[in-house]
Amino acid sequence: MLKQKFNIWIEEYLFFPTPFQKIISFLLIPFTLIYMIIIAFKRMFSSRKLDFGIPIISIGNIIVGGSGKTPITIALAKDKDDVAVILRGYGRKSQGLYVISQNGKILEDVETSGDEAMLLSNALPKASIIVSEDRVKAILKAKELGCKIVFLDDGFSKYHINKFDILLRPRKEPENIFCLPSGGYRETKMMYSTANLVLKEGVDFNRVVKFKKEGKLLEELPSKIVILTAISKAKRLLDFVPSYCELISFPDHYNFTKLDIEVVEKSYKDFTILTTAKDFVKLEKFHIKDLVLMDLEIEFKENIDFSTLENYIKNKE
Repeated sequence: MLKQKFNIWIEEYLFFPTPFQKIISFLLIPFTLIYMIIIAFKRMFSSRKLDFGIPIISIGNIIVGGSGKTPITIALAKDKDDVAVILRGYGRKSQGLYVISQNGKILEDVETSGDEAMLLSNALPKASIIVSEDRVKAILKAKELGCKIVFLDDGFSKYHINKFDILLRPRKEPENIFCLPSGGYRETKMMYSTANLVLKEGVDFNRVVKFKKEGKLLEELPSKIVILTAISKAKRLLDFVPSYCELISFPDHYNFTKLDIEVVEKSYKDFTILTTAKDFVKLEKFHIKDLVLMDLEIEFKENIDFSTLENYIKNKE
């Protein structure tokens, strides 16, 4: 419970601070200035960009935590052939480069891949999923595997790579506009203007959520539900469920233990446990009796213009 409260406190401080948290934010501004100087130097020394001769599409954001990068990547990559998705693999117990899936064939387990990479492997049966701290090595590996298009998860800050940058904006903009550690921004808001394409939730796309149990669609949810999750900004899940749902949130990418599950099942006896697809890949092994999946998909608005992206891919092929 203490970890859960601390996690929620941190997220409130970064994005929607209380008056007391605003005071802390202002006190940390000198450190924010140092951080911004470091970012500026990184950009300046990456003026020469590596070109790999194939389309490289970065799906990123400039705020800490999730804003829909994984489902957007799935939506954009699912209909393409010879595609690779490259990500760092946060929360995995491995290090170095691993091919998690090749042309849809899953080669590693979730402990090696991390939650997001396994989710992508399950959702993209035609793609190859690669995790690596070194994105350059991963791109070269993707080319070696015969991939013709690469999607970089959270690649906006990889300034040394020549790529098409897509930035995602949240439906509700953070009230705290400062960069780390005074706020939740990793780059100043003016950096939205440098992206090749900006997609804003609620304007350019919406999240559509369906609830499934053992692969079957549920028409309505039970009356006693607790959400169990380890994603960033977990409170956003409450927008998609009835008001009576309770929430248990762990830090982003947290690896659940058997004890965690035992405590939850004991504390919430007779409750249905609701979880996200990202969490589901880590919870499957515990064989939870009443486990319902929040199956999230991205629905793009009809008037959205992807011509710049399609032209980039065509010109690079």
